[in-house]
Amino acid sequence: MSDYKHTLNLPETDFPMRGNLPKREPGRVARWEEMNLYRRLREEFQGRESFVLHDGPPYANGSIHIGHAVNKVLKDIIVKSKGLAGYDAPYVPGWDCHGLPIEHKVETTYGKHLPPDEARRLCREYASEQIQGQMKDFVRLGVIGDWDNPYRTMDYVNEAGEIRALAEMVKGGYVFKGLKPVNWCFDCGSALAEAEVEYADKKSDAIDVAFPCADEDKLAHAFGLSELPKPAAIVIWTTTPWTIPANQALNVHPDFTYALVDVGDRLLVLAEALVESCLERFSLEGGIIATAHGARLDRVNFHHPLYDRLSPVYLADYVESDVGSTGVVHSAPAYGEDDFVTCRAHGMGFDEILNPVQGDGVYAEDLPFFGGQLIWKANPAIVAKLEEVGALLAHKTITHSYMHCWRHKTPVIYRATAQWFVGMDREGINGKSLRQRALEGIDATQFTPSWGKARLHSMIANRPDWCISRQRNWGVPIPFFLHKTTRELHPRTAELMEAVAKRVEKEGIDAWFRLDPVELLGDEAADYDKVTDTLDVWFDSGTTHWHVLRDSHQLGHTQGPRADLYLEGSDQHRGWFHSSLLTGCAIDGHPPYRGLLTHGFTVDAQGRKMSKSVGNVVAPQEVMDKLGADILRLWVASTDYSGEMAVSDEILKRTADVYRRIRNTSRFLLANLNGFEPDRDAVVFDDMLALDQWVVDRAAQLQARIEKAYTDYRFLDVYQQVHTFCARELGSFYLDVIKDRQYTTQADSLARRSCQTALYHVVEALARWVAPILSFTAEEIYEHIPGTRKDSVLLETYYQGLGTLAEDAEFGRDFWEQVLEVKQAVNKCLEDARNAKRIKSGLAAEVTLYVDDTLRNTLSRLGDELRFVLLTSDVRLAPLAKGGEAEVTELDGLKVAVLASPHTKCERCWHHREDVGTHVEYPDLCGRCISNLPEGSGEERHYA
Repeated sequence: MSDYKHTLNLPETDFPMRGNLPKREPGRVARWEEMNLYRRLREEFQGRESFVLHDGPPYANGSIHIGHAVNKVLKDIIVKSKGLAGYDAPYVPGWDCHGLPIEHKVETTYGKHLPPDEARRLCREYASEQIQGQMKDFVRLGVIGDWDNPYRTMDYVNEAGEIRALAEMVKGGYVFKGLKPVNWCFDCGSALAEAEVEYADKKSDAIDVAFPCADEDKLAHAFGLSELPKPAAIVIWTTTPWTIPANQALNVHPDFTYALVDVGDRLLVLAEALVESCLERFSLEGGIIATAHGARLDRVNFHHPLYDRLSPVYLADYVESDVGSTGVVHSAPAYGEDDFVTCRAHGMGFDEILNPVQGDGVYAEDLPFFGGQLIWKANPAIVAKLEEVGALLAHKTITHSYMHCWRHKTPVIYRATAQWFVGMDREGINGKSLRQRALEGIDATQFTPSWGKARLHSMIANRPDWCISRQRNWGVPIPFFLHKTTRELHPRTAELMEAVAKRVEKEGIDAWFRLDPVELLGDEAADYDKVTDTLDVWFDSGTTHWHVLRDSHQLGHTQGPRADLYLEGSDQHRGWFHSSLLTGCAIDGHPPYRGLLTHGFTVDAQGRKMSKSVGNVVAPQEVMDKLGADILRLWVASTDYSGEMAVSDEILKRTADVYRRIRNTSRFLLANLNGFEPDRDAVVFDDMLALDQWVVDRAAQLQARIEKAYTDYRFLDVYQQVHTFCARELGSFYLDVIKDRQYTTQADSLARRSCQTALYHVVEALARWVAPILSFTAEEIYEHIPGTRKDSVLLETYYQGLGTLAEDAEFGRDFWEQVLEVKQAVNKCLEDARNAKRIKSGLAAEVTLYVDDTLRNTLSRLGDELRFVLLTSDVRLAPLAKGGEAEVTELDGLKVAVLASPHTKCERCWHHREDVGTHVEYPDLCGRCISNLPEGSGEERHYA
């Protein structure tokens, strides 16, 4: 027996089977940095149509988590795919740097009583350190961006830009100072943004309190009585006894029916629907003597139970009649949004609103009974005092969901404070309210997923004015001067703000805090107070479009300035999407984005939130160290980001299995390009064998779908289609079929070069398809493809060398799809025969296909080459009617009979052929292999 291995075209490549990603990827990162890939991309793509994805800044505090990784990888996939699609797609990463968490960290480390300028210096240093750590991990993820020149909200130029953005909104007429309840944290000593509030269980005193009637005649008339037979009181229920000292009104619903209930010593006003449950709670018995619609109670006065003042009834639609309440709400306008709005609507002036709770949560010293007490500790004293005066009807402790500061985990209250606001319904100088402009902007924005539109629309339609001021050290200042007497802004406010911005541009925010007003105001300084408030951090990030798109990085000059896309988690409908929308519409008249993409949050395999205490946290750093960044990137692409994104070690292992399929397929393609030089050996499409034309056409069809999926941000579709192509069209069909031709035909034959040309086209396209997702692996694939290469696959565009089959092609798409189905059916029968030990392999078998006329006409067109497609040593076609004993397949019009071949196996191609042993010079070869030896005449193939 001779050794014919040297006569075969065996696959050969130094593209390794094992990815060994944790070790190889850092070297790739280093090479990208060495070649300054981001700069190269900008240089080579200059002049193209631009696509701008503006980065929503992560907060510069702590290590990145799996949510950060999801966010940055999604952005990177989009930016890279846009480059491949022929756009110039810059990516400038950014960081949010001011605000409470960093200030709190510095206080925790160095103490609370640092000099303000020292505290700001330490905050800036801390944020810088955090950014470096986060940047390192983002770079390791394979995210390509302007890492040498990111934007940071604490950069002097950006702090100045934020002041200029505020000045534009002041000039637009949207900014005003007002008294209004805002979320207030005693520990922060500051107002909180909605995003800084979370909910947790809290134990509270639930009390029912009687307010004695002061207008007995009016109350009697409201209930249709000539007079009240005995004293009367209206009853409220509340879980915040501490607000009772600030009560100034009572609210009833105009459409509810209220009852006058005789309980013996007095009459009680309650919602009729709640009388029975209330009396049971009060441990009282009584009966209804009259009823009235709530509207009839309007402006009836009642006495405050503790102080010598009146509490009038105001009608309010927000009043509810839940079981456990009384249908009457006590109103303390300083401590509730609805209370505030209702009292103001009924004519209560700002100076009339009582606000005894100070910023630290302690009542003012002059408050009778409770002055100087912390409100939480005063609750029992208030309850006791109400009981003492006979106003307490019921009291119990309940546990309920309540607002807490997300940083301190302590209860938060609504508290009326003098703050700076952006007015949602104030008519700007352009004639439209900000709310109107924002709603119009939402209608003009493309949302992915589409449900985001309704969510953001609802938030804008119903949101109150935006409180933009905070009382902190570490933040961009609100550089206003207020007249000491009129409390009006200086008439040259916009001009003065520009002067401040120029100083901040050189010295940072300390320039404002160090500023002596005389420097800007001269002799007027004595008449003005310098505002020391800082801007809400959502204003920081919400105005990044102002300076990043038009100033510091000039990304948006051709955009209006307007980014094509903002991409963040679903919580940003009330965060960055929201604040950016409002500032953009106030400054430029439109949103700073054309499209919004929202992704969900990461959870574990059971749908639980990631938690260190539960032990289900998946750290991106650990995934990169164990499996590689490409596995993490592939998981992101393989997950439907429109909902919760499940991740676990097991899920990542399954992702790694898919990665191996793609990698092994790529390795097979590359290995079989051994000895192929595209410029020398490539076969033009029309001269290629029919099966090779089909696989190239298939790749062309797939590329069109992939390009569309990337355009529509459907990365899961890209993942599924690439995986399916590797597994079905390539793995289980084409690559199986071409092995015989690739290995056994002559090295320079048309049969082999046609096949290699197809493989070349497919792998060129494949490297680009996966580059946005598997960036490290795509580079490795790309480098191993023969022919002239650029320095990076990311410098390429989608491959343009794919040919397509004509609609009327003899061996067209429908033909090969039918052949593929037949092959799958035959494979199943061969597998059954192997399992039954009737054959050792497909090539040891001969099959008879019993087919109907339609299938015969299709399959017979392949002639003897049908056996190469089915990977058997012989195939015969017979009428379907004669296939009574054949195995029934799932394919209509086909039955299959499998028999072991009686012939000897060729030692070179392993086919069992009748002529093996009949050739004197080569007794162990078939005639076909003899012709394919280097000195032979060569085999002629037409189809497969």
